[in-house]
Amino acid sequence: MDVEQRGMAMLDVYEAVTSRRAVRGFTDRQVPGEVLRRVLSAAAWAPSGSNLQPWRAFVLTGEPLDELKGLVGDRVSAGDAWDEPEYEQYPPELKSPYHERRAAFGEQRYGALGIPPGDLEARQRAATANWECFGAPAALFCYIDRDLGRPQWADVGMYLQTVMLLLRAEGLHSCTQMAWAKYRRSVARVVSPPDDLMLFCGMSIGYEDATVSDARTGRAPLDRTVTFVGGTGGAHGGHARAESAAAPGPRSPSTARGAGVAGADAVRSRPRRERGRSRVAARLDDALARQIRRIMSQIGLPPGRL
Repeated sequence: MDVEQRGMAMLDVYEAVTSRRAVRGFTDRQVPGEVLRRVLSAAAWAPSGSNLQPWRAFVLTGEPLDELKGLVGDRVSAGDAWDEPEYEQYPPELKSPYHERRAAFGEQRYGALGIPPGDLEARQRAATANWECFGAPAALFCYIDRDLGRPQWADVGMYLQTVMLLLRAEGLHSCTQMAWAKYRRSVARVVSPPDDLMLFCGMSIGYEDATVSDARTGRAPLDRTVTFVGGTGGAHGGHARAESAAAPGPRSPSTARGAGVAGADAVRSRPRRERGRSRVAARLDDALARQIRRIMSQIGLPPGRL
């Protein structure tokens, strides 16, 4: 399949976003190395403040991943203590509404496994699947320089989200896991990271095992997380009304064309000052395109490759 054909088969961006979820059951079908390289090459374009690109990823498959699973499995079986934390995963006291959301997640997650509320031992046994990558044949371990600050941690989050969306475009699923930080020393034995790096999380990658029961979590209504100011929320005034948290389905070509017509009408109805800003933006886009073409020429890429 050439690039154009593959692009036609890939998911719509909305589909990629709304179909991404933490999958906790994978088949043993191998993930092609070329797919992982393609995904991570594209993910390098994730945004970061001042282009610091503060992420460092290690990808394990085959024998190295089996070795890591064995190392951690032995520690779990022996009852070894977790490695001392290098960062705080959650505040000691989660306030509302975060406490309620985390509690609801736990009830839904473990309820799907048939574990009753309060059975902490069973929950701990279920958690050990984290360190088996839920059966996934590939895993990514994401590090950050320990001297960097909160904005750079946010950049790492955007990078990971970009990776996960690109994986969906390839028909793959994933699950990010801070749980790997609890056995960071075992991970370091296999990947040998530089001393100045800190493990943030792992990410299991593979093809979903549809036979594994794993209920999907919901999302808060829009008006709980977003406030529209200045009439930008539509016909309902300055504040957004509550909307369903259900994931929207894929858009049909006719819907997309309708959106395009509506967009054209909206452009014509904009105030003159806003249309002027649009023309400035268009000139900036043209300048950026010329700069990209010049860089492509310098590194020997043919026109139209990107």
